[in-house]
Amino acid sequence: MRFAMRAKALMTAAFLAVGVDSSEGAWAQDYVVAETPATLIKQVETLRTAGLHDRMGYEIIESLTTEIGPRLAGSAREAAAQDWAVAKLKALGFSNIQVEPFEMEGWARGIETAHVVGAAAQPLTITTLGGSVATPDGGITAEVARFDDLYQLEAAPDGSLDGKIVFIDLKMYKTQDGSSYGNTNYIRGNTPSVAARKGAVATLIRSVGTDSHRFPHTGGTRYADDVPAIPAAALSNPDADQLSRLLERGPVSIKLEMTPKSLGTVTSGNVIADIMGSEKPEEVVVIGGHLDSWDLGTGAIDDGAGIGITMAAAKRILDLGIAPRRTIRLILWGAEEVGLLGARAYAKAHADELANHVIAAESDFGAGRIWRFESRVGAEDLPLSGPFTGNCGLWALAWGRMKRAVAPM
Repeated sequence: MRFAMRAKALMTAAFLAVGVDSSEGAWAQDYVVAETPATLIKQVETLRTAGLHDRMGYEIIESLTTEIGPRLAGSAREAAAQDWAVAKLKALGFSNIQVEPFEMEGWARGIETAHVVGAAAQPLTITTLGGSVATPDGGITAEVARFDDLYQLEAAPDGSLDGKIVFIDLKMYKTQDGSSYGNTNYIRGNTPSVAARKGAVATLIRSVGTDSHRFPHTGGTRYADDVPAIPAAALSNPDADQLSRLLERGPVSIKLEMTPKSLGTVTSGNVIADIMGSEKPEEVVVIGGHLDSWDLGTGAIDDGAGIGITMAAAKRILDLGIAPRRTIRLILWGAEEVGLLGARAYAKAHADELANHVIAAESDFGAGRIWRFESRVGAEDLPLSGPFTGNCGLWALAWGRMKRAVAPM
C-alpha cells in the first residue's frame, strides 16, 4: 500500500506536468515548464524519484482515515473532513484554497435487520443501500423471488411479483480491469425500480464485492419517478449463499426491518486549491479525488487513496519550484458517492469557465501498481505515457480533451 501510494502520487505529477496546449494542432508538441522535451522528461523523472522515496501519500490517507473516519455526504463528518483538508493543504504550503459549498438532500442509516422465518429461522446480515426508503412500521415479511441477474428480472411480466421480496443473486468476480464491478454496480442502482414495476415490496442484492465475510457493502441506489420507492438492501456474500441454498429446498420468507431516513436539505462542498499557471493561468488542469465516503468504514480505498495520491502529486509539483504553464487545480470533491453531486455543483458554479478546462482526472479506483494506461486522448497525443507504463501510476477517469466546448458532467 505505501509503495503504491507514493508511486501513484508521482505518476500523477508526471502526467500533469506535461500541461499541453489546447489549441488545434498543438496537443502533443507544446509542453509546460520545459524548454525541450528532454528537459521536460528530466523534470518528470525528478518528480517520480521524489514520489518513490517518501511517505507523503500514505501519511495523508492515514491522517484522513484516522482523524476523521467515515465521511458520509452532507454529514458533520464530511464537514470535518473539509476542515481537515483546508488545514492539511495550508500545512503543505498551498495558499490558494477555498471551499465551495452546495446543497443536497441528506440521508442517514438506521436499523437494518433480516431474518428467515419459518422452519429454517435464522438471521441474515444486510446493509441498507444508500438512498433507500424505510420499511413500514413493524417491517416487511414476504416470500423471496430469486433471479440470476437484472435481465432475468426485467423479463418478468409487470405485476407478476406482487407482495414478493426480489433477490438478485449475481456474484462479482475478481477482474483486473474492474469490469465485474460495473455489471454488479448496475444491479445495485437499478434493481429497486425494476422490482417495484413487477409488484415487489422490497429488494435484496448479493453484496457488490469479492469478499467471503459477513460484511455487506453498501453503495447508492436510485428510484425511477414512475414507480413506488421500495426498501433496498445488500446481503453479505455468505448470507447470499445461504439464502440460495435455502431456496433450492423450497419457498423462503424473510422479515426485513430497515429505518433509514431523509434529512432534508444539508450542505456539502468541494475543497479547491490552485497552483497558478505562469503563462496561461486562466486555463485549468484538474486533478483530485472525492473526500466523502460511505458511513460503514473509513473510506481508505474509496476514496482516501485518491485524496492521498493527488494531494501528494500537487505538493510535489509545488515543491518543484517551477510554475506550471497552466493552473493546476486540485479538487477534493464532495458528495461523490451519492451521485457525483460535487462535480455537478462545480460544473454549474464554473459554467462560464469550463471551456478553459484543458483536461481533468479523478483518482478513484484503488491504489495498486499500474498495469495499463488509458485515456480518451489518443496515445499518439501522450508521448510521455509510454515510458512510465508498468512502473507506477494512476487510474484516471478523464473527461477528455475539452477544447472550447465541454460536454456536461
